[in-house]
Amino acid sequence: MRNLSDAKVGDTVTVVKLHGEGAVKRRIMDMGITRGVEIHIRKVAPLGDPMELNIRGYELSVRKADAQMIEINE
Repeated sequence: MRNLSDAKVGDTVTVVKLHGEGAVKRRIMDMGITRGVEIHIRKVAPLGDPMELNIRGYELSVRKADAQMIEINE
């Protein structure tokens, strides 16, 4: 199982599953990260946190802790 925090800059990945429960999972889904959506990794901060993503035509920054809850497939 690979999660979003393992992806490299320039990768385009597809969301397979969201882990987590309750408010955390709902917050991730409210950001537009749902099963089947494609995510392009644009940048990662020098210390690795946060990651800048391109999802559904907009840019989003996500912390590594949240990115670890997102299972991906290349």
